[in-house]
Amino acid sequence: MTQEQASKYANKFWKKNWDDGLKDLDPSVWEKSFPDSLRKSFEQDSEKIALAFLGVEITFGELEEYSNQFANMLIDNGFEKGDVVGINLPNIPEYVIALVGTHKAGCIVSGVSPLMSAMQIEYQLNDLGAKGKKVALVTLDAIFEAHITKIADKIPQLKLVVGASVGGFLPKIKQVLGKLIGKIPKGKLITLPGKNVIEFHKDILNNYPTERPDIKVTPDDLAYIQYTGGTTGPPKGAMLTHRNAVSDLLIVQSWLNWERGNYYALSGFPFFHIAGLFFCENCLYLGWGQCLIPNPRDTKHICDELEKYTPTALVNVPSLFQILLKEPKFAELDHSSLDVCISAASPFPKESQVELEKIVGEGKLLEVYGMTECSPLTVMNPSKGEKKLGHIGLPILNVDLKLVDPETNKEVPVGEAGEILVRGPMVMQGYYNKPQETEKAIDKEGFMHTGDVAIIDEMGYLRIVDRTKDMIIVSGYKVFSSKVEDVLSKHPAVDLIALIGVPNPDRPGSEIVKAYLQVDPSYEYESEGDLKEEIQKYASENCAPYEVPKIIEFTKEIPLTAVGKIDKKVLRKTD
Repeated sequence: MTQEQASKYANKFWKKNWDDGLKDLDPSVWEKSFPDSLRKSFEQDSEKIALAFLGVEITFGELEEYSNQFANMLIDNGFEKGDVVGINLPNIPEYVIALVGTHKAGCIVSGVSPLMSAMQIEYQLNDLGAKGKKVALVTLDAIFEAHITKIADKIPQLKLVVGASVGGFLPKIKQVLGKLIGKIPKGKLITLPGKNVIEFHKDILNNYPTERPDIKVTPDDLAYIQYTGGTTGPPKGAMLTHRNAVSDLLIVQSWLNWERGNYYALSGFPFFHIAGLFFCENCLYLGWGQCLIPNPRDTKHICDELEKYTPTALVNVPSLFQILLKEPKFAELDHSSLDVCISAASPFPKESQVELEKIVGEGKLLEVYGMTECSPLTVMNPSKGEKKLGHIGLPILNVDLKLVDPETNKEVPVGEAGEILVRGPMVMQGYYNKPQETEKAIDKEGFMHTGDVAIIDEMGYLRIVDRTKDMIIVSGYKVFSSKVEDVLSKHPAVDLIALIGVPNPDRPGSEIVKAYLQVDPSYEYESEGDLKEEIQKYASENCAPYEVPKIIEFTKEIPLTAVGKIDKKVLRKTD
């Protein structure tokens, strides 16, 4: 690489394509804690709707009082600064109350997926309590009965369990009917030896004072220990400070020109995932109302909420946007009030992007890039300038970025594929209880090694081509699975497609490209054999020979993660 190419990353050549007026922010603006950042919303917007949930509306003033009650409950139960609260709930009001209340008590939030097994919950809670921290868990009564009762005695640091219900804020008649017809899961709370078990509404919202506790929270205090998916081993807890969280909020709000106002927003991302958490934080900070979606696959409910609240922003994982596109009502809605559709967490096939923009309006789709370890966003398409479909965008304010060869760690030239390395105020402090993993992830210069492979063009726009662990090596050639998936998804037979590499028995060290294909139900074909030939012929015409799938397996449903991303870990286990 020439000196000129090497210096391009340091000189941030992409800045010339930022929207007019944008510049790096003064770091002093994020020298505050997240709960202190919310004071304006609670004081100035107390009468505005903060949360809309299945017909129930909760104002910022009510949220302030509920969260104060939750914080006072934690303190009354002996929880101190630095202790941890795991929140094991879908997107219901109790999640937001527990989130804000935990921070007001100076404690750390850890999202715990409601879809996890008992063993996975046990692992996370024991990991959180490994350094002597007291641990509390806010969970659904149904999960309590199904899982927590079986593992509680194996989690010594678990001192407090708070049970909640999906219908906790609904009128009593809807709670009863919902449980009768099975729409609201149910479970019974019982006493657990050595643990205090209480009920969210009866024991907290009916009993504790609504005054904010006098706990000093600083920018250096840990705000979150958010666990990654564990695709390369046990899940790891990314330690994010209040400074990490607030810096990314302010940077992204500046980038998008988001301001306080009478706006609504809707997201299908669960709050236990960093994308859903970040979107929730933004709404709280800006005084926006947010529509809570407990089941993102219920596209009819999403459309009903879009029609009722006409949100300014809609945020989803690409696969959920694709599911929404199949809901007839979505295309019939008036999307004129919708300013932006943000897509994050996985690659979005170009064909689907075009289809989405035909419905919501051209220029409204904004692809972004982030990860749990970065609070999460570091790369975004411009808000006003050119949005390149199929690209995750430009490095944003206060972010240093470079692409390196994952094997040599040397910078790659512009236009060549390399691993994304990022540095900035949003990068985590490290992995909780895992110093060796931290050392591998964050180098001595402070760059986070993301594990994502991308290509950057002369304008500074990045395009993801793969995860380093998802690259398929065919006779020495690198096959970027997401690139090939994007090409093959254009075939009319393809509903969803996922590529993995399987060992080549004839060539040790080499792999064979295998495609899992979910066929579009509207596509007609004679036989699976004929369709396989058709797909392979299409691949041969549009891909390099080594990229063509040698094995195609049809599946009724490609597995998705809790967030809606294709779960290649499951696919690899089946081989």
